[in-house]
Amino acid sequence: MLALLYPGQGAQSAGFLHRLPAHPVVAATIEEASDVLSIDVARLDTGDALRSSVAVQITIVVAGVAMQRRLAEAGIEAELHAGLSVGAYAAAVGCGAVSFGDALRMVRRRAELMEQAYPHGYGLSAIEGLSEAQVEALIERTTGAPDARVYVANVNAPRQIVVAGSDAALDAFNEQASAAGAHRAKRLAVSVPSHCELLRQASDALVVYAANLSFRTPKHLYIGNRRARALHRPDDIREDLATNMRYTVRWFDALTTIVERGATLLLEAPPGQVLTDIARLNYPDVMALAASSHVDDRFVDVVRRRIVEGR
Repeated sequence: MLALLYPGQGAQSAGFLHRLPAHPVVAATIEEASDVLSIDVARLDTGDALRSSVAVQITIVVAGVAMQRRLAEAGIEAELHAGLSVGAYAAAVGCGAVSFGDALRMVRRRAELMEQAYPHGYGLSAIEGLSEAQVEALIERTTGAPDARVYVANVNAPRQIVVAGSDAALDAFNEQASAAGAHRAKRLAVSVPSHCELLRQASDALVVYAANLSFRTPKHLYIGNRRARALHRPDDIREDLATNMRYTVRWFDALTTIVERGATLLLEAPPGQVLTDIARLNYPDVMALAASSHVDDRFVDVVRRRIVEGR
């Protein structure tokens, strides 16, 4: 079984849309996104533009859908789709649960709400080398006002935990985590406190916005962020997308579900290869490939070869 994985915010780098395969399907996807949003999407991946969460989230979804469509055009259809955080929007498009246009409108509104709630002074840190229980224990030691504490935002792997909070709280927590044995505690390129209760009101507003968008039963499996299980009903997928900014992303649980459902080849859409690295480390018997590690359109040929070899 082929699974397509879509990365989240933090995987971006300047110029990444322009490193996508030079193929008509990719160009058409970027043009479609520009028409839907009435902006030139191709100009949103500059270093300056990517300082905005709105630009980052839109371009990550565009890149994911462009790669899914390029693979489909080559006759390579993923039977399972899953995305981390904003990557879930590309996954919902890929599995057929929502149109590309509605996903773009929703993700733009999502990013706007997040930026309006926390225009500056907040973000995420990645803690490597500590378990979720150890991170939670450190968090319990923090006291004071909500902006002085951090929250578990992502459980990406058994010892790769992402926390959210204010800049000051994150800087202090990074020091605490390092002292407690973390071999890496580093700020991520994310400027909002994703996946925690700080975004409750923004999430509630997105739920209201999403109620007017059309969702349908997916053609392929969609694995949710919050509960890390397959979602089949349109309303459940709508709720997963609208609320995932508020709740912890349990990516490792989602990855485990993907493997347990029989995925034998994991493909990561651009940009980056964080999800590929996590899969290779924790499930070395399952083949994992990242599109961003292949120049131009060679990824399609590599995937074709892997599919033939796996038969």
